[in-house]
Amino acid sequence: MTELASGKLLLDQPAPGVARLTIANPERRGALDHELLDAMAEAARTLDARCLIITGSGAMFSAGYDLGNLEDQDQPGRGQFEQAAERLVAHPFHDAIAALDGYDFPVLGQLNGHAIGGGLELALTCDIRVAARGIKLGMPPAKLGLIYSHTGLKKFLELCGPANTAELFYTGRNVTAERAEDMGLVNQVVDPEELEQRALELAAEIAANAPLSVSGNKRILRALRAQPLPEELERELVELRESCFRSEDFREGVRAFAEKRKPAWKGR
Repeated sequence: MTELASGKLLLDQPAPGVARLTIANPERRGALDHELLDAMAEAARTLDARCLIITGSGAMFSAGYDLGNLEDQDQPGRGQFEQAAERLVAHPFHDAIAALDGYDFPVLGQLNGHAIGGGLELALTCDIRVAARGIKLGMPPAKLGLIYSHTGLKKFLELCGPANTAELFYTGRNVTAERAEDMGLVNQVVDPEELEQRALELAAEIAANAPLSVSGNKRILRALRAQPLPEELERELVELRESCFRSEDFREGVRAFAEKRKPAWKGR
């Protein structure tokens, strides 16, 4: 077992040809901070295992962005909130997602606990997802005043379609693992005590297959899904997302999240 990101990310090799990254900061509900995301990106760029498992610890897979760090930046006159928000949900998260998405061999999500927000997008970046019965999955941007990235929304559209994506993002409600399977968010739901064994069986089966075939098929699948947007439209969508970091509603959403109360939206 190797500790990365000050022990918040663990790396081990539970089976031949299989590497496993475990998000190990349960006191922060598996939150994805800069250090953890950077370590995950670096691991994905340097590992050569024929199957990579991503999992969590405790009751969480991951609660997504570490919004507590954003609240620390929300001080009058400091002017740091917008920059901190953009740095957190843009560069380190996007870098980690891109590194995992570009991993040569299949990535398997072992969803031991709740996967919320960026934690759910992290799970959807995996090629296959096995979830423990009893967990919840959800996307809360609407409850935070956050406009999600078009690249993240595209993953949801591809996996669960427009109607299910609309339900997740417009209501902000969490869904059960069984409902997530129906929606196409996960491949299988198993009892919690069977999860690790089932994930390892799948990973070992993948790792034992012909590497040229598996990596080649993943490369083709990735290429077939890639549909680049016109440059002007992509710039417009990026600017739309960035506009929320300057909004009063996003600041209020983060503050309300930290204070565990209902936000008072102003629509600006």
